[in-house]
Amino acid sequence: MIRFGGDYNPEQWPPHVWREDVALMRSAGISLVTVGVFSWSRLQPAEDRFDFAWLDEVLDLLHGNGIGVCLATPTASPPPWFTRAHPGAMPVTADGVRLTHGSRDTYCVNAPEYQEASNRIANELAARYGQHPALRLWHVHNEYGTTCYCDHCAPAFRRWLSHTYGEIGLVNEVWCTDFWSQRYGCFDEVLPPRATQYLSNPAHVLDYRRFSSDAMLTHYLAQRDILRPYGVPVTTNFVLGGWVPVDHARWAREVDVVAVDDYPESVEGHLAARAFVADLARGWAGGQPWMLMEHAPAAVRQADGVTRALPAGEARAAAETYVAGGASAVMYFQWRAGRGGAEQWHPAMVPLLSELAPIGRSLATRTPVRVESTRALIYDEQSMWAWQSPHLPTPFVDYTAITRRWHHAMGPPVDVLPIGAPLEGYSLVVAPALHMVPAALHKRLRSYVADGGTLVLTFGSGLTDEHSRTTPGAFDDLCGIRVARHRPGECGVRGVRDGRSGECGVCGVRDGRSGECGVRGVRDDRSGECGVGGVRDDHPSERGVGAKQHRPGEYGVWLDEIDPQDATVVLHSSEGRPLVTEHRYGRGLVRYVAADLPDPTPWARS
Repeated sequence: MIRFGGDYNPEQWPPHVWREDVALMRSAGISLVTVGVFSWSRLQPAEDRFDFAWLDEVLDLLHGNGIGVCLATPTASPPPWFTRAHPGAMPVTADGVRLTHGSRDTYCVNAPEYQEASNRIANELAARYGQHPALRLWHVHNEYGTTCYCDHCAPAFRRWLSHTYGEIGLVNEVWCTDFWSQRYGCFDEVLPPRATQYLSNPAHVLDYRRFSSDAMLTHYLAQRDILRPYGVPVTTNFVLGGWVPVDHARWAREVDVVAVDDYPESVEGHLAARAFVADLARGWAGGQPWMLMEHAPAAVRQADGVTRALPAGEARAAAETYVAGGASAVMYFQWRAGRGGAEQWHPAMVPLLSELAPIGRSLATRTPVRVESTRALIYDEQSMWAWQSPHLPTPFVDYTAITRRWHHAMGPPVDVLPIGAPLEGYSLVVAPALHMVPAALHKRLRSYVADGGTLVLTFGSGLTDEHSRTTPGAFDDLCGIRVARHRPGECGVRGVRDGRSGECGVCGVRDGRSGECGVRGVRDDRSGECGVGGVRDDHPSERGVGAKQHRPGEYGVWLDEIDPQDATVVLHSSEGRPLVTEHRYGRGLVRYVAADLPDPTPWARS
């Protein structure tokens, strides 16, 4: 069975509605619901008092109707009594502002009081419901991602640095602290990368993100270890996005099943975006089935803030896209929209059951797909973090959009892999804009090609090591080229008006129509319609092998000027610049794509 359901918040409704809900769930083929994600203030209305009677009734009602429960620990939203009693556990921004109660995620994972309260409520839930017959899965917390810079975090960060590097001299070395007289004499001198006069050290910021990911992981592991003895799988839901300081590839090793939330940002191309996430989740899961824990029912909330309904039939197409990528569950947020609160206008399942119920009934008869592929794309969240640094020569490289474009160009099936995954058995590996490349990965990529694999590298690959230290020419020998100069930020070296931001210039995005002409450049389902630099690609036939010419103005957000050396040029610009080269290395082949091409399809395939 592929499970079907969504987030259920019965505490927002009177008991007579619960019975109506369960009857609707049965008729719609709902087999699993997530309960309790934001229920802390109901479950523990005061520090010395718990109330589980309502949850007892809900779980019994669901079980009596054959509906399984994914039971959450509610630690993503502490109740008002907690934040009033422990104001020092509230998060502090990089600017030094301590946030107040009034939303979700009002906590610092490094605050001892919050850690203690989280473990206490997890223990209470485990003891009461660990043997409940409705229980199918534990759901720890919700969408980890809150970053804090408070005085609890500072000593925790120093301990993390000490554990990671051993001695302060190595921190100075990898952070290059002699620049701007930042050299530290001891760990006690190191602070979180709070707001400062000008640019922060990018290596400092990068390590703080790693520390934040590990600190949140420690919080998750404490609850997981409380829940695991009851013999039910434990997970947490991975939320995706550039703002999230979580290394999900690292976390995936600590969950019993990978679970992701996916919210595409545009109706146009949403199926291609979902296919990328499905392959990404499967890669984190090591090829095993994974869960879609949340997505919006039959709608997309776009990057511009507008919620748009999907065309008729595309809710099923969305579900089938996830299933084709190996999903073992298709879940929505949310079952029934609340009458009030911050997400009262978020789409919900109940008004759409005529469209959604047939999906659920169909999935109930099927089993998860096992995807086999001989082609892989490497995606690294830490490289995404590195591309976000404000010190870079351009702010317009959208790493995830670039990798998604290459993923779409490759065509299914594709395995999206973290940098530590084995490459043996793949005939083709594509690594677009892989900013940070540790020495171990350099070695593995060379071995892969030498043994007969085909590797595609692009502009922006191997710019730095894992500490954000530049590594000029890191791939030159492998690619048979010399990168003479990086030319970022020109957004179509010719043919683009850089001075009219928003029309077709550096950002390349029409202000109200995100993704239609911009840095992403290509409507995901209509490759080559509108280039990265805002120039139409009217000659897709000119992308064949054989040193064809490429139209000017379509170099996108980055161009490497390269000297071919031992490589063969297979695509020139109309100005004669080498844009794509190929080089034999051992028994394999390396292809280097020096520009942010709007349609990389011919170069994304073996």
